Amino acid sequence: MAISEGGLLTDEIRQKVWPKLLDVDANDLPPMSEKNLRQSKDYQQVLLDVRRSLRRFPPGMPEEQRAGLQEELIDIILLILERNPQLHYYQGYHDIVVTFLLVVGKRLATSLVEKLSTHHLRDFMDPTMDNTKHILNYLMPIIDQVNPELHDFMQRAEVGTIFALSWLITWFGHVLSDFRHVVRLYDFFLACHPLMPIYFAAVIVLYREQEVQDCDCDMASVHHLLSQIPQDLPYETLISRAGDLFVQFPSSKLAEKAAAHQQTVKTAASTFKDFELASAQQRPDMVLRQRFRGLLPPEERTKDVLTKPRTNRFVKLAVMGLTVALGAAALAVVKSALEWAPKFHLQLFP
Repeated sequence: MAISEGGLLTDEIRQKVWPKLLDVDANDLPPMSEKNLRQSKDYQQVLLDVRRSLRRFPPGMPEEQRAGLQEELIDIILLILERNPQLHYYQGYHDIVVTFLLVVGKRLATSLVEKLSTHHLRDFMDPTMDNTKHILNYLMPIIDQVNPELHDFMQRAEVGTIFALSWLITWFGHVLSDFRHVVRLYDFFLACHPLMPIYFAAVIVLYREQEVQDCDCDMASVHHLLSQIPQDLPYETLISRAGDLFVQFPSSKLAEKAAAHQQTVKTAASTFKDFELASAQQRPDMVLRQRFRGLLPPEERTKDVLTKPRTNRFVKLAVMGLTVALGAAALAVVKSALEWAPKFHLQLFP
């Protein structure tokens, strides 16, 4: 559901599914600390960032309610940092935390963001930006694989990848004004490999190919264009294409090119164990896709997957897989899913 068209649809569903995707037992949460954390070394910076986060709250929310949520936001951030001294706060972290707070509430958000911070976001919370820059370095190789002409234009403009920094470290929460689009992307990212946000960044650039190439070929012009992310993007199409790109060009194949601009480093996205199987998370999709292509006439099979959005293919094929028509084939797909699924996903298959 999280990767299919529309995502998890409602916050009520997200409250149940997000904990499962992060292997957090929502019925056994640790107690909230009663300790006064406002003396933390990070307090002043967190306070400044939270005060600037007004637009992240729903329009029309009463000021008193918003102020209360901002206090809770500060508490969550300081508590996670206090429990995990190896983590370093960065500006933009609050954009991720506020999304969880608004969807699941303070106590559950604390546990979910703590797990996220020690896994998916771990590279961004190092004392230096070395690992963050390494992840950004995947952007251009992805673009090069799909559109070498666009890649070469951007290289000549020397635009670099800094325009995508806020996209990556906030999971697009800082740059998208519609909260529905933010939580839709969070559904997708939580169900996928930790590097999926950089693949999504790549498909945004690829989608804007014509705009980019119509720019003057210089850093200032291209950076200005790309740093102003459109609010009317076709999100479902881009999500579908990002998943396709990850299958076609897995991060392991791009690692050498991503490291070309700096010394090779180990990142949390490639080393942590809890989500190690995430890189194989597309396997059931590949099985479904191959089976789907087998049902098509030859001329349809040859069409490039990047030029033909899947249009709710995950949902349609899942439904097909549960029909009598596929029978044993459906069981084979489910068996394949269970083989790669992390142990906590097995809860979804009682």
